[in-house]
Amino acid sequence: MLFGETNLKIATYNVENLFDLKKSGHEYVEYIPNTKSNWNSKTYKIKLKNIAKVIKDINADIIALQEIESIQALKDLRYTLKQSGLYYKYFKIANKKNTTIKVAILSKIPFVYTKELAVTSSYRYRNILEAKFTINNQDLYLFVNHWKSKAGPESRRIVSARVLRKRIKELGEDKNIILLGDFNSDYEEYKIFKRKRKHNDTNGRTGINDVLHTKYQTSKASDVKYNKNYLYNLWYDTDKSKRYSYIFRGKKEAMDNIIISQPLLRKNSISYKHDSITSFRRDYLFKGKSIYRWKTSWKKPRKHKGKGYSDHLAVTAEFVVE
Repeated sequence: MLFGETNLKIATYNVENLFDLKKSGHEYVEYIPNTKSNWNSKTYKIKLKNIAKVIKDINADIIALQEIESIQALKDLRYTLKQSGLYYKYFKIANKKNTTIKVAILSKIPFVYTKELAVTSSYRYRNILEAKFTINNQDLYLFVNHWKSKAGPESRRIVSARVLRKRIKELGEDKNIILLGDFNSDYEEYKIFKRKRKHNDTNGRTGINDVLHTKYQTSKASDVKYNKNYLYNLWYDTDKSKRYSYIFRGKKEAMDNIIISQPLLRKNSISYKHDSITSFRRDYLFKGKSIYRWKTSWKKPRKHKGKGYSDHLAVTAEFVVE
């Protein structure tokens, strides 16, 4: 429960392969613990400490996470954060399916409930994590996503988008809804992917833009005209040069998104704070013009160097609670 007018900071962060030290059989080869890959207690603690530093510096009230292997990894991260002075009392991971990596959430605010949305029964697709909060008697729904990578075509990401769209219709478009996470989709994916034959197997349709209806409102948040059928991608509410969370071969991309329903655009009990969307950029998160990702050697077997953070930047946005 929050009292009076205050800001609520919400963030999303792909932490790049936070694996624990328990061998489960689902790990990537270089994350099998205590082998020549050098994934061991020492490198694990460095990874935890580095990711915790980023999360502490963000200091969000609610942060969605991607690429968490297990509940143990999430608990270890939470404990590392607590040691550094940031305590998240509430936490959840989508672990009903034994996918290699999963989505999770850390929160200072209690859940009303959490549940998993099964995208398909296949282990190729990660479940979506739904969390409901009640803040000052207002319901707020968050959906944590990690869609299929661009190693595959757009049809795979549309599968996840349809599950989200169906759930939003069940809740009602008039609800306070935030979709966030690593969508592996640019905010204008429908423009970009047409040039890439391996992605466009859907006759020009994309999950993020067409299924979720985010391509129809492209102005600043203050200028958006209400339409209950649309969702608004917050990237449009900042300068174009700042719309990125990932750098691939020197090109800035916005793979991580925060998308909101129409009620959050209006002055209400909970509303988006204009101009607050940003990727979390600090000098220590960059090496030259590249993001300072977690470092492994290129030679096989790949070895962990015990340096770096993640290949993604976190994305944050603030909301006004009255």
